[in-house]
Amino acid sequence: MLPLDDLTVLDLSRILSGPYCSMYLADFGARVIKLEHPTGGDDTRGFGPPFVAGESTYFMSINRNKESVAIDFKHARGGELVRALAARADILLENFRPGALERLGLDYASLRTANPRLIYCSISGFGHTGEPDWVRRPGYDLAIQGMGGLASLTGPADGPPHKVGTSIADMIAGLYALSGILVALHARARTGRGQHVDVSMLDGQISLLTYHAGIHFATGGVPARRGNQHPSISPYETYRAKDGFVNIAVGNDAQWRALCRAAGEPLQALAEDPRFATNAARVGRREELAAILEPLVATRSVDDWIALCDGAGIPSGPILDVAQALAHPQVRARGMVVPLEHPSAGPIRVTGVPVRLSETPGAVRTPPPRLGEHTRAVLAEVLGLDGASVDALVEEGAAKSV
Repeated sequence: MLPLDDLTVLDLSRILSGPYCSMYLADFGARVIKLEHPTGGDDTRGFGPPFVAGESTYFMSINRNKESVAIDFKHARGGELVRALAARADILLENFRPGALERLGLDYASLRTANPRLIYCSISGFGHTGEPDWVRRPGYDLAIQGMGGLASLTGPADGPPHKVGTSIADMIAGLYALSGILVALHARARTGRGQHVDVSMLDGQISLLTYHAGIHFATGGVPARRGNQHPSISPYETYRAKDGFVNIAVGNDAQWRALCRAAGEPLQALAEDPRFATNAARVGRREELAAILEPLVATRSVDDWIALCDGAGIPSGPILDVAQALAHPQVRARGMVVPLEHPSAGPIRVTGVPVRLSETPGAVRTPPPRLGEHTRAVLAEVLGLDGASVDALVEEGAAKSV
């Protein structure tokens, strides 16, 4: 049994935030019917290079376990099909700009009458409420990272702001959408009613500020970029070792004393030094401490420091590139790299399911779908249309089938 295998998700979303959410719903058994435009489909089908046999690696990374149904929402018959599918769905997920689906009669207010149990989740850049000029704006990851404060905290202290290396504004929004949907499902089990879940990418980025926001609220100051330093903990950063970079994370005073004893001189003499005895003191003397630690770390290899820290019970680790991270034995042992056979691209690999349930685990079961691969099957099974009816829809341009 998969825990969500009694749920049907009508996924109108595209690109990253929505598909990232629906992928995890699908991993745990939900039937995800991915609605795509017959011409081109999800925008990410064209994202690349790289492509494998014409299939975008970007698209394939976030669309496993789904069925692709190609319908033109703006076509009169296509809109009817979407409304009919929504009437039979548990969840509808979309990430269009606010107002776009309302004009097509596919917004929550239009669909809830026919399906009061529908959980309708909207992901947008700035939310469906608030300042009208902002509600109407498109939201893209790069712009949202900048507006949400995250870019101001990322990068070297003496350099320009940087976005995070992955599209974190999109993915955080997708994870909050997943959380909101699951909470709404729990509420529906008690009330029998669905509801609208409104997720803003900007809200998600603001939520990540946590202790940075706390610093500002408490002091009125503006937290600045510190490279890989932590604003409230020291030493807790990246150091250059003899043959590369190593992260050393001293989270409390006992770990500091353990590091001093394990590292030998000159650090050993500082174990009880009142200048560095507490975390607050070390944060206050960050530069003085760095002048001692940086040349010391540079005298040994990354592996030496990791072994030393492991022996002393201090969190540490190397800086791995993407290939090294995916090849790490613990990553492989946890099943976080999964092989699949794609009908067009052949053998591919995708990342695994990061949440483990002991009794009803999720799984990667099917490869990302080709555009319109499941149009006939879904319209026949869910709406009862015969082959001739689907042929007519395809001929009219309302749908596409592989």
